[in-house]
Order: sequence, then C-alpha cells, then structure tokens
Amino acid sequence: TYLSPQSFGRPDPIVEFADKLKRMGDKEDWKAAKAMEPKLRTFVPVVVRGEEGEGVRFWGFGKTVYQEILGYIADPDYGDISDPMGGRDILVEFTPAEAGAFPKTTIRVKPNVTPMTEDKNVAEQAANNQSNLDDIFKEPSYDDLKGALEEWLNPDSDNGTSTDARPASTEAL
Repeated sequence: TYLSPQSFGRPDPIVEFADKLKRMGDKEDWKAAKAMEPKLRTFVPVVVRGEEGEGVRFWGFGKTVYQEILGYIADPDYGDISDPMGGRDILVEFTPAEAGAFPKTTIRVKPNVTPMTEDKNVAEQAANNQSNLDDIFKEPSYDDLKGALEEWLNPDSDNGTSTDARPASTEAL
C-alpha cells in the first residue's frame, strides 16, 4: 500500500495504469483496475482510554467509519465530540473477517461528556507532542511508484521475486 500522489493533485503511475486497464474493456482487467485505485483512508489523532500515558496515536479507518463519525459530528445534539475537555468517548469494536465475510468495524459514541484525561501532564503532551502525519506517511515519488508497479507486473525481471501477491494499490489520505 502506498500513499497516492493523487491525494496532493499530482500524477500517480498506478492510477494511470488502472485507467488504461479500464479502457481495455475486459471485465477482469476492470476488476484489477478497481483494486489498484486509491481508497479513502482517514487518519485521526486519538488518545486510548487506559493508555493515556502513551500519548496521541493515529487511528486509520475507511470510508464507512468516516461517514459514520461525520454523522455524529454533524449532529448538534452531540456537540463537539472532539473537544479534549467536553468531548465524548468513541467505543470502537472490530470484528475480524470470518470465512466468506469481511472484517467489520463499528463505532458507538458514548452519551456522557468526559475529559480526555485528568492528568495535566498527559493533556499537555497530547496538545504539544503529536506526530506529524507527513513524517509518518512519506509521499513516494512518481518513479518509486512506477518501479513498484513494474516489479509487481514483472516479478521475475530483476530480483526474481515479487514482494506482494496482490495488485499494487494506493490510498488517499
């Protein structure tokens, strides 16, 4: 998985290749192209209950959870759920994939307003020591992505092995 330069308005060779596959008209090529296209992935800073001392972490989730959280944020009855002192906890339940099913993530916004922490040091650390997402997720160059795509398409060309059995894909932040 790669961060797509398309997220920043720049060309992405994997997206370009996927577009070519779609234009070929073959159903299997079209399916492969869809698997290569960038997928929405949202990352938010969170503090995990019971692990506040570990500071802020980033939680990444897909389109469905994103839309569900936006529903709570847009609902005036919930107020600002992200407020460190007057926000709400979000309970996240993850169910791993079982035979023939996809994994499932459900969220539930708790009804009570609670502060992020009572510990002044933890609150200060959370406010001032967050990692920068740009430091965590480096945007690959066009040439790096092109090389990864070529390696995936021709696994025996240079090093004799493919690093991934799945189609190369990119994701958008």
